[in-house]
Amino acid sequence: MEPLLQALEGWPVAAALRRSEVLYPLVNAAHILGIGLLIGAIATLDLRVLGVFRHTPLPVLGPPLVRMAAAGLGLALATGFLLFSVRPTAYVANPAFLVKLGLILAGLLNVLALRLGTGWKRALAGEGTGRPLRFAAGLSLLVWISALLAGRWIAFLE
Repeated sequence: MEPLLQALEGWPVAAALRRSEVLYPLVNAAHILGIGLLIGAIATLDLRVLGVFRHTPLPVLGPPLVRMAAAGLGLALATGFLLFSVRPTAYVANPAFLVKLGLILAGLLNVLALRLGTGWKRALAGEGTGRPLRFAAGLSLLVWISALLAGRWIAFLE
C-alpha cells in the first residue's frame, strides 16, 4: 500500500496542487460545492420522505434531487481524490478520514439498497412512503451528515 500512496503523492497533478497558491484552494472550493450539492439535495429528499414538505409531491421533487445529489457526489469524489493525492500517507493514517470513508461507503450502500428495493419506485409512482423507506431516509440523513462532520474533523486530528 505504501508504494501506491507514494506514487500518488509523486503524481504531477498532486505536485501541482501542492505548489500552486491558486489551484489547491480552487479544488478545495469545488469539493465544498460538491458536498453542499450532495448534502443539500439528500437532506431535502430525506426530509420529504420523512414527511416534511408534504405539499410537494415526491414524484415531482425526487428525480431532480436525485440527479443533483449524484452530480454533487461526483464532484465531491473527484475533487476529494485530488485533495487526497496531495498527502495520501497522512490521510490514510488519520482516523477521521477513515471514519469519513466508512460513512461514505455506508451512505452509498444505503442508496444502492434503496435503488434495488421496491419502496423507492413505489414512492416515485405516488404510492406513498412505507416504514422501510422512512427508515432508510433517516439513516441517510444520519450517515451523510456524519460523513460531513468527520470530513471537517480531519484537520483537527493531524
